[in-house]
Amino acid sequence: VVITHGQASDPFWSVVKRGVDDAGRLMGAEVQYEAPSTFDMPAMRTLIEAAIATKPDGLVVSIPDADALGPAIKAAVAAGIPVISMDSSLDVSHELGAILHMGIDEYPSGVAAGERMKAAGRTTGACINMEVGNVALDQRCQGFADALGGKSQVIATSMDPTEIKAGVFAYLKQHPEVDAVLVSGVSGFDGTLEALREAQLLDKVAIGSFDLGPSLLEAIDRGEALFAIDAQQYLTGYYPVVFL
Repeated sequence: VVITHGQASDPFWSVVKRGVDDAGRLMGAEVQYEAPSTFDMPAMRTLIEAAIATKPDGLVVSIPDADALGPAIKAAVAAGIPVISMDSSLDVSHELGAILHMGIDEYPSGVAAGERMKAAGRTTGACINMEVGNVALDQRCQGFADALGGKSQVIATSMDPTEIKAGVFAYLKQHPEVDAVLVSGVSGFDGTLEALREAQLLDKVAIGSFDLGPSLLEAIDRGEALFAIDAQQYLTGYYPVVFL
């Protein structure tokens, strides 16, 4: 059973699910992908507890909030179910009992994004965080801010592109000093890019993003975005199933 905090329709998680599905076919394994309908830790914990009750041969789980999900993950390990963590919480995966973790080291990756912006001559940032409380996105934004000497604030929003666009547009109008924007995940990229276009700031503000997606890659090709940090979405879903 694969349980994540992201819906299979999401631009990031749809690629992860494809990796899960392809690995299941390759290995001849029956694999279920489950996620709450929104970013909801109590609902995700319930899904993990329900999966434990079915006694699966293995469990793959993302850990955006170790405090909320840790007890359920430890319960799976105590029940003799091998657990592999994915995407978030590399730093706590081992202590929760996971046999390995698939994902990037979030904070250093955020630092790398900030260093890339500095190399392009940018000094003041903003980080778009669509799931405040998700440790992966929080660490990315923190690393970005630290690399810029603390000169970056978080724009907290949701996964709704309309809300992202409105929030980014309003923030940038109020903070004309911002010349670098980092999107903490590809799900927030389209709304952010639209905000920059509407505000006519694409020539002034550099934009980078985590993860890959068609519109992001096209924007890089057009010169509208500076870079993407690839979190290997497909392999994040593929390898845990193969290993189990």
